Amino acid sequence: MEDQSKPNKIKRVRPETLEFIILYNQLRGKAFSGNTQLAETLGFNSTSSITEIIKSRQNIDPEKLRIFKEIYKDYLTPQKHTENTVSQPAEPGIPMYEIIATASGVEVYNDINDTQSVGRMNFPGIEECDFALPVWGHSMYPYLENGCWVALKIIHDKKILPGEVYYIEWGDYRMYKRLLAGDHPDEVIAHSDNTTEMIGNRLKYAPFVVKIDDIKKLCLVKDIHKKHNH
Repeated sequence: MEDQSKPNKIKRVRPETLEFIILYNQLRGKAFSGNTQLAETLGFNSTSSITEIIKSRQNIDPEKLRIFKEIYKDYLTPQKHTENTVSQPAEPGIPMYEIIATASGVEVYNDINDTQSVGRMNFPGIEECDFALPVWGHSMYPYLENGCWVALKIIHDKKILPGEVYYIEWGDYRMYKRLLAGDHPDEVIAHSDNTTEMIGNRLKYAPFVVKIDDIKKLCLVKDIHKKHNH
């Protein structure tokens, strides 16, 4: 008889788990030395609980995430510089922010402007870009692969080129979608490139209509970087 206790990857990784994984990778070795220390701090009975969450085989309790962010808030809050910073030479490249942004869309937890960059992306072709974000999820596969980084240019006037891929903050979500012309001039269709995954006889990532005025931030995906170094 098959062992039913064998750990399997959970069907849906919740947004708070994705956020914890990102923060864990960002703070390990800085805020805490390893899983043993972290498990004790968060009140887990075993370090294996941390391992299961990091490997996306278990979702984190939202209360544990709240405690984690409270304990290590000094490492998560960017320090404000009050001293004179005039004549600081501009750093090459664009800032990289390791915040949650998925190909499927997750709730917005923090504003990019309030986030400390984790490094700089610098290679030819992204000089006009403003910042870089990672991609989580599979709805834009194969154009955007899970784990890649994208260089983004902010579109302030919201002029959309139909057929291009954009990062959008819309409603309470942030996501990557290919934006197509809608039936009305004040709307666009958010299309997912992954049309192979189905739920029954329906697309897993079905297109949907977005009002342009409801888009809070619009950025054009200018370049894709499969591996990041910083």
